[in-house]
Amino acid sequence: MLRARSLHPVRIWKRSRILSNLSGNCDRTFTRSISIDSRPSQSIPYNVGQPTHETRPHYLPTPGNLTPSISALEYYNRRLALASKMPSKSIAILVGADVRYSSGSVFYEFQQDNDLYYMTGWLEPHSVAIVEKRADNGDDDDVVLHMLVPPKNPQTELWEGERSGLEGAYDYFNADFVEDIDSARKHISQLLERNDYVFWDDKSVSAKSTVGSRFSSFFTGSNAPSATASSIAELIKSSGKLIQPLAGKIAEQRAVKSEAEIKVMHVAAQISSRAINKAMAKVGSESPIYTEKTLAKYLDYQFVKGGCDKSAYIPVVASGKNALTIHYTRNDDLLYRDELVFIDAGGKLGGYCADISRTWPNSPRGFTQPQRDIYEAVLNTNRKCIDMCDESKGYSLHDIHEFSIKCLLEELRNLPGFSGVSQNEVARTLYPHYIGHHLGLDLHDIPSVSRFKRLVEGNVITIEPGLYIPQDNKWPKHFQGIGVRVEDDIVVGSTQDEIINLSSGCVKEVADIEALISSGNATTPGIDEELVILDI
Repeated sequence: MLRARSLHPVRIWKRSRILSNLSGNCDRTFTRSISIDSRPSQSIPYNVGQPTHETRPHYLPTPGNLTPSISALEYYNRRLALASKMPSKSIAILVGADVRYSSGSVFYEFQQDNDLYYMTGWLEPHSVAIVEKRADNGDDDDVVLHMLVPPKNPQTELWEGERSGLEGAYDYFNADFVEDIDSARKHISQLLERNDYVFWDDKSVSAKSTVGSRFSSFFTGSNAPSATASSIAELIKSSGKLIQPLAGKIAEQRAVKSEAEIKVMHVAAQISSRAINKAMAKVGSESPIYTEKTLAKYLDYQFVKGGCDKSAYIPVVASGKNALTIHYTRNDDLLYRDELVFIDAGGKLGGYCADISRTWPNSPRGFTQPQRDIYEAVLNTNRKCIDMCDESKGYSLHDIHEFSIKCLLEELRNLPGFSGVSQNEVARTLYPHYIGHHLGLDLHDIPSVSRFKRLVEGNVITIEPGLYIPQDNKWPKHFQGIGVRVEDDIVVGSTQDEIINLSSGCVKEVADIEALISSGNATTPGIDEELVILDI
C-alpha cells in the first residue's frame, strides 16, 4: 500500500499532524484583509482541485478549514465516531459520485456523494474513501483513512482543471494511505484479506443496466460498461466477510449537527432570507418583477451575490393557482398583480442547504381579506409548531405533523365557509404534505431516520405547514386558488429557549410583509453588497 510520498515510510501520529495543519499546510498564511486589486504571490507547492485556505483565502479565510466552517480536525473526529460503531478488523467503504452527462459531452454540475463528503470534505469525482478500524485498543491511531483518487495528469488538467491527486489527498485531506483509483480493485482486495467485517452500501444493483453507472466509473475513471461495477461488487460479496449496510450508521451522525455545521447553515439561511426579502420588496419598487422565471433567476443571483455557492435546489416560484401544485417548478407564468406569489427556495453553502418558503401579495396594497385569512391560519400554525421543537418535550417529527393538522383544522373552522371542514379533508386535500424534514447536506436529509424518532438537541428540521384551496365549488369561492406555505429552518434546542430559527431574518408577519412591499426597499445594512470574504 502506497503513501502519497515516499518520504513517509512509517505511519505518523495523525492527530498531531492534523492539529499542525490547522495553521495552514503551506508557509504563507493570509489574513482576512484581502485585496482584489491584484492576485497575491502564493508560496504553495501545488494547486489542488477544490478551494483551500492557501489558494482561495476569501472563501476559506480560517486556516485549517477544509470546507466553509468545517475544520480538518472535525472531519477526522467524524471518522473516529464512525469507527467507534465498528468492530475491530473492519472497513467502511464510501464510494463517491461521478460526473454525469446530460447529452454527449455536456456535463451536469458535479455533486459529490454526501456521505463521502461528510467524512472527508473531498469534492472531486472518481474517488473512494475507506475507513479502516484495525484493533480495538482505544487508540485513535488504530483508525486509518484510505483514499483512492485520480492522480494528477497535466494533459487532463489542461482541459478539465486541476486535480488534488494523491499528494493532495495526503497533504490536505489527511489520508493515511493513498492509491491511484485505477488500482482500487487490488487495494480493496488487500483490505478485504486482513479485515473480517465490511460496511458498504451496494449501489451496483441499480447500475447493472446502466452504462457509465456510479460504481463502475469510479474504478476505471471513465464511463465504463456495467461489467466493471458488477466485478467490484462481486469482489466484496465473494470475500466471505460479514457485509453490513453503512448509510444508517452515518445517518445517525449526520442527524445531529455540530456547532460548526449549525454556523454554516445559519449563514446559508441568513443569505437566503435577505434574498427573499429583496424579492418581496420588488413588488412595490420602481422595477417590479413580472414573470415567475425572472423571479426564480433573481433569487438565484441574490443567493450567490450574498455569499452562497449556488441554489440548493430547483425553486418553486408560483403565482396564484400555480401554488396548488406542491412542487411547481415550471416557473413559466406571469406574476399577476391580484394574486399571491409563493416561493420555495434557498441557497447552498459549503454543501449545506437552506430551505425557505414564503408567500406574499403581488400588490403594493397588500393582502386581500381572503388571502390574509388563509395566510394567518398557516402562519399561526407555523409559530405553534416551532415552539414544539425542543428536546425536553419529547416530540417526534410525526407528533408535530399530527399537531399541525389539528391546528390548521381549528384555524379553518374559524373562517367563513369552513365551519364543516373535517380533519380528513385537511390532511388529504387542503394540506397534503408533511410538516417538514431533516435538513443538512441533503435538502431532505437522512431519510433513513424515522419520523417517529424523538427529536434531540442539534437536529435541524424544517417546519412548513401549508393550505391549498382547490378550485372546486365544495370550497368558498373567494378562497379558491389560494396556496400558502410558510417554512422555516429550525435547530432543535434542549429547551424552548434554546430553539434557533435559522431563517428568522426572512420576513413573515403580515404587517412586516406589507410594510416591505409598500416601501419597495429592503433596508437591512449591507443587503446590496456582494459578499467577497466568507468569514463564518
